[in-house]
Formats: sequence, structure tokens, C-alpha cells
Amino acid sequence: MIMRVFLAYILVLLSVNSFASKIKPVKMGAVAFQHENESLLAVTFQNEKKWHTYWKNPGDAGLEIKVDFQNNGNPITLEAFPWPAPKRYIEQGDMWAYGYSGKYALFYKLPRSYFGKTLKIHGRWLVCKDICIPGEKVINLNINSNGQAEELKIFPLQTLKNIYQNLPQKAQANINLYLTKSSNEDNQLALHYIIENARFDLIKAETNIITPYLSSPLDFKHEEVYLDQKSKTIYGRIYIDWDGIYEEPVWKLPEDGLFKQKIPAKFLLQYPSNEKPKILEFKFHQFTLTGDKKLSELFKGLQPLGSEKKTETKSKTSSPQGILLYFLFAFLGGLILNLMPCVLPVISLKLFGLIIHSNEKKKQVLKHNLFYTFGVLASFLVLGGVVVLLKSGGEKIGWGFQLQSPLFVLFMLILIFLMALNMFGLFEFITPGGKRLGNQELKRGVSADFINGVLATILSTPCSAPFLGTALTFAFTTSHLNIFLIFTFVGLGLAFPFILTGFFPKMIRFLPKPGLWMDKLKKILAISLILTAVWLLDVFFSLVNYADIGIYLSLLLTSIFFIFYLRKFLSKRLIYTILSTILIFVLAQKTILLTLNDNSLNSSAQTTKNWTPWSRKQMEQAKGSYVFVNFTATWCLTCKVNKKLVLETHAFKELAQKHKITLLEGDWTKRDEKITMFLREHNIVGVPAYFLQKPNGEVISLGETISIGKIKNHLN
Repeated sequence: MIMRVFLAYILVLLSVNSFASKIKPVKMGAVAFQHENESLLAVTFQNEKKWHTYWKNPGDAGLEIKVDFQNNGNPITLEAFPWPAPKRYIEQGDMWAYGYSGKYALFYKLPRSYFGKTLKIHGRWLVCKDICIPGEKVINLNINSNGQAEELKIFPLQTLKNIYQNLPQKAQANINLYLTKSSNEDNQLALHYIIENARFDLIKAETNIITPYLSSPLDFKHEEVYLDQKSKTIYGRIYIDWDGIYEEPVWKLPEDGLFKQKIPAKFLLQYPSNEKPKILEFKFHQFTLTGDKKLSELFKGLQPLGSEKKTETKSKTSSPQGILLYFLFAFLGGLILNLMPCVLPVISLKLFGLIIHSNEKKKQVLKHNLFYTFGVLASFLVLGGVVVLLKSGGEKIGWGFQLQSPLFVLFMLILIFLMALNMFGLFEFITPGGKRLGNQELKRGVSADFINGVLATILSTPCSAPFLGTALTFAFTTSHLNIFLIFTFVGLGLAFPFILTGFFPKMIRFLPKPGLWMDKLKKILAISLILTAVWLLDVFFSLVNYADIGIYLSLLLTSIFFIFYLRKFLSKRLIYTILSTILIFVLAQKTILLTLNDNSLNSSAQTTKNWTPWSRKQMEQAKGSYVFVNFTATWCLTCKVNKKLVLETHAFKELAQKHKITLLEGDWTKRDEKITMFLREHNIVGVPAYFLQKPNGEVISLGETISIGKIKNHLN
């Protein structure tokens, strides 16, 4: 029975992966043609209904379309024309995206030197509807001696020429753009523009009036448009987060409003709709310190443009089917966590409990397993509440954030150490009521099941797993209700094997019957808990200064051991118990105070040989060569496994030397805003996370699992 359930679970995973691999919502073609004495190459696309891909600036999330070219196996660069003007899509969680649906094309100049030759065209994209699917296609286009060729006809040639004629062009526009200091946040600016004598009927409902291109260190937010019917004036505003604080060296927002160097920025203007879109280029050298607050007062009396349409669009994109798919991913991710190294020690304890209860009645087995499930779900709901509170306070957090708190790690370390001593038999917890209640040990009661559920949740959060990353990214960027729902489904997935065995206890008959062998098993499980405590000790010393706190913590753990040892094996245990308790209290107080006052910035995940500490500046400086980035943390056991199996192997070192790969390592053991921001930009909320930056600056996310083969696939 258990084997059938396991096979059914594998089939579910395979069917989801198969479903994703069979969906191909984008068709890609290519056309080489002549137009008004120009030789052009168009890479054409056709999306299935309701699917969209992404523009140069994808918006809050997503990835722009990438097209690479080769001739005779050698990479070549073709001069690109401006991309067609994008549409705006409002996705789940009020996420704005800029991109394309239906049919569209990207254009390039085709030099005569490639006439009569074969071009290899490699297109890659991310296409989204209720889910997002990466896609790619390679076309070998045989161009004849007249500079003509076609692969997969999507447009009639004349239509393609009309699209080319209407591409955006650089131009001067009768519109003023200026920066002011935001009245909302300290590290924020506001871009304002005013269009006078405007025609409101020439505003496209599905596009921005002004859409910014990506421009570091300016992180543009959503466009706000207000209409003044009396004066026929359009007022626009886009708030901008100042990302200079994440650069190295840090570039703070100047207090006097004068930038130390001019900041170039580029915008796409799609007003009026009866004219060709314009590309506007600016260089900002200053911003005003006042003005945004007065304009905010003005906007209160004006109607925001398209507010009803945006609400309607949002409700369509936040479809029940799409959200249900995230719930499925959350459930599957939680289920897979049962196999991750972080949570195995506690899962082993629960299995030990199943053996103890294997001869009990079905009702009792169900009771034990349900209390374990309650412990898991309660912990995830508390975790969700903490995430909501921190997000409401403007904090940027990720999966496993609680293990970045030294005080929390200290508490977990002592608790796991106590559990190990309990499994070694140095002491036993007794339920309230003592002998009148049968002198039942806590490990046999439902309280132990609940605690095991709590511990399984806490120890599982440093791990990431397939499907889990997608669900958590959605959770961390969506509404408060969805955060709790996603976390609930992760918890249900984590507890599912025990829910199943609770309702069908015959499934645990494959386990051996209770006997004397269990005493030896207890010792083995105790050792696994000791190893977990050692891991937490390593995590703790990565967060604090060992020289200041190490001696006190070592004495504290030693004293805890001896208080139970003396209590069990010495006759005059009362005196030793009192003295040991006093010593433990003093040491615990000293350790906690030192932990709270510790300002150490040291990190235990020391950068290993041949690895350089990660920073955006290091990635920028390494352009022109391959860069491999490893984001890790001391408390991430999955990171350590990947490191042993892949990153520290001879094959990886040879690969790095052969391709002259720059190796960067980002340590997320302690809270690091720069790493959190970088991960969030790539729709990732935890570690491990691996990236490969190509010589042209393109950054590819490799996910949370890596292999030599996966890395090799992106090196050509």
C-alpha cells in the first residue's frame, strides 16, 4: 500500500512537469527581407490567447525576450531596432508587467556580408498567463543571395513592413519631466510630468503614457495618471526607489538634491495614440526637495485615469485557476520537504512515534497524527503572521529568515540539545498528574506530537525544494490572505504523509513491531539530534562573535548535560541539582545578554578559495566573461549538500578553469538587504540560489538545484 501511494505521488510530480513541458504558447519565426534599400531581419512571435511575454523593462517581475545570433558556430551581434511599444498587464498581487500578446516582431539590421549564409537564431522568453513557463527555439535561417528568407510565416510581408514603419523613434516631445523628493519615504523620488491642452480620447487604456526603460540606480514603480477636466491637463507621477544604497560604494540620495554625476534615463511616450511612439532621453542632474506633497493634495481632487479598468483587469488576471495552481505548488513543495536533510531528524522522531503507536487503535493513531498536523499548521500560521507584520513595516524578508536571528537559533539549539539528552535517557518528561495519569512520558502523549510538528516546521524552513520556490515567491509578493493560504498548503504538504497514515493506519504495518531494538534506535536518533545541535551551533557562531560568547555557551551546554547526568546517577542529587540550576541560570543570562548586544558582522560561511564575495559591482566588473554566483547560508543544509556534490567537485573546478568563470559567493547567513533585493528581483525568496551571468551581461537563474550538466548547457 505504501509503495502504491509513493508511486502515485511520483506520477503527480511527473504529470505536473509533463503538463508544463507540453504547453508551448509561443510560436517563433524569422524573416529576412528588403525594405526601401534596407536589409532587415525580423524575428516574429505569435502567442496563444491570453498569454504574454515581456518587454525590455518587464515591470515588477518577468524576463525580457532574448535573441542571440550565430554564424558558422561563432556568436555575432546584429544591430537591433527599438522594440515595438508594449502593453501593460496587471497580474496577481497588483504586479505590473510590460510586454506583448498576440503577434509581434523584433527587427535587426542584416549586413550584406551574411547574404547567402545560414544564421542560427536562438530565441528565449518567459511567457505567462496563470502560470509562467520559460520557452526557447532555435532557427537555422538560410538567407539567399538576395538577402531573403522565411521560417514559419506569422505575418504577411506587407504587414511586417507596416509594423517596422511604426516602431518607436527617438524624438523631442512637448512634455517636461522633473524629479522631486518623495513625500512618502526618505529613500524615494517622484518623477512628475504635465501635459497641457491634452486630448483625453487619445490615451490608450491598456498602456502607460510614459513607460520607463531600466535605468540603475532608479527603480521605477507604477505610473499614476490624473486628469483635470477643467484645464484639459494630464498630470502624471511615477515613484522611484533609490537603489544607490545597494551599490558598492554606497551612493546615498543627496540631501541637497544635486547628483554627483548625471543620471541618464530613457522613456517610451505613447501619447497621443494617433502618433508613432517616441523614445525620450534625459539626463537628470538634480531633483527638487519640495513639490510632491502639494501635487498629492492636488491629485486628491482629480479622478485617476483608468482606475475602473485596472480593477477589472486585475480581477481577470487573479483567476481562481491561477491561484489554485500556486496552492498545488505549495502543497507539493511541502510534501517534498519531508525528504530534505533539514527536517529528517524530526521526521525520524515522528516515525519512532508511529512504531510506538503501531499496536494502538485506529482512533488513537489518528489522534497522534492530527496533533502533529496541528503543530505544523499552527507554526506555519504563526510564521505567516510574522511575515505579514514585517512586510507591513516595510521589511524585505525571505524564506528561512528566522534563522538569521541569533537569539532564535540559541533557543532552538538548547531545545534540540535537551531533546537529544531525553532520547539518551538522561531524563523523562512527565505529564501533569504524574502516576494518577499512568505516569505517561511526554513523548507518548499528544503534546509531543504537537511539539514535533512545530520543530519540523522550524527546521524545514531553511530548505527550498522544487515547486516550493514558485509558491513562496507568489506568497511573499501578494496579499496578506494569500500569504496565510500558501503557508497553510505548505504545512498540509509537510504533514500529508502523517495525515494519510492517520486515516489509513494499515499503511504503517511495514514498520517493525515495538521491542528491545527500539532502545538502540533511540540512541541513533539521539545522535541525529546531537548532529542537528552541532549544525545549529555552527549557525549560531556564524551570527555572533565566537570570542565573546563561545566560552559561555560551551559552559552552558556542558552544565545542562551535567545537571541531568548528576540527577540521574548520584544519590545526593538535590544539592547538585540546585547548584547546577543556579550555574545554568547565570550562564544562560550571560549568553543571552551577550547575544543581544553582539554587533558582529562576521559570517561563518567564509568565502572559500577561488571564490570572491558577491556584490553587484563585482558582477558588473566581470562582464565580458562568465560569472557563476552561489547564494548560500550556514543554516542551509541543502546549500551544503549542493556544495559537496557539485561545487567542490573536480569536474566543476575543471569547468570553471576551462571557461575562465569568475566565481562569486553571496552569504545570506545574516540579514543582507543587498542579497535580499537581488533575489527578489529574480523572483526568488530563499537560498540556495544559483545564477550564471553570460559575457554579454545576461543573468540566468539556475534555480535551487544544480548539476554540471545544467551549467554546461548555458555555457555555449
